[in-house]
Amino acid sequence: MMNLVILMFILSAMLSVLLILVGFWIPLSKPDTEKLSPYECGFDPLGSARLPFSIRFFLVAILFLLFDLEIALLLPTPWALQLNPTSTLLWTTLILTLLTVGLIYEWIQGGLDWAE
Repeated sequence: MMNLVILMFILSAMLSVLLILVGFWIPLSKPDTEKLSPYECGFDPLGSARLPFSIRFFLVAILFLLFDLEIALLLPTPWALQLNPTSTLLWTTLILTLLTVGLIYEWIQGGLDWAE
């Protein structure tokens, strides 16, 4: 049993070292002004730090986090179904309904339209 653990440790260490070495050898280095700038997103690092952001950017980010949390809440559903199926399905339906109604509301209000 211990030999198997040692063998798996050695194999994973060798694979990690191999992948790190391949990662250093494969990329082609063609630097340009955008790649050499500290921010590849297009912001000027020497400009004003007080540039206004569109509130829509934050809305999309919050919606992404909300639906990411939904996945985390619904992940244990298959295991919870074995304990109490009726209650689990009720709570799952409630969570999905609330998120769907919120998404429809945002869509109708125009909160998901990127262009102003």
